[in-house]
Amino acid sequence: MNFRSKRTADQISGFLDKEASLTGELEFVGTLRIDGKFHGSISTDDILVVGEHAMVHADIKVGEIEIHGQVFGSVEAQRRVKIYETGRVRGDLHTPVLAMSTGAMLDGRTSMAGDPAEEPTLITHAVEMQGSGRKEGIR
Repeated sequence: MNFRSKRTADQISGFLDKEASLTGELEFVGTLRIDGKFHGSISTDDILVVGEHAMVHADIKVGEIEIHGQVFGSVEAQRRVKIYETGRVRGDLHTPVLAMSTGAMLDGRTSMAGDPAEEPTLITHAVEMQGSGRKEGIR
């Protein structure tokens, strides 16, 4: 299932109600709020909001995610993850910015490193020690 709409700032462009259940691959543009049950994979460069009553079993790749409900599976966010006090995550999380409210739960591994191209590189220089002909590496 592909969901596409024009992105508008601060507006929800799609909604899965708490009585709804959906299985499949979900791709969208803009902001999508899930309050129901979803099983599958979710992909967007934009914003996913997992509502308080939601139960999401998915591998998730998003720009940003707000978690108020339950998420089972890996979460990869390009910009940020925010887990609210009612939020529960069971799975691995990769994001440069993680915010958790008091009462939020995270059960899994967390990686907050940037892209490999953005990570600092180790540069080694040969330095000649004064008074000796010896060279040592400086890191």
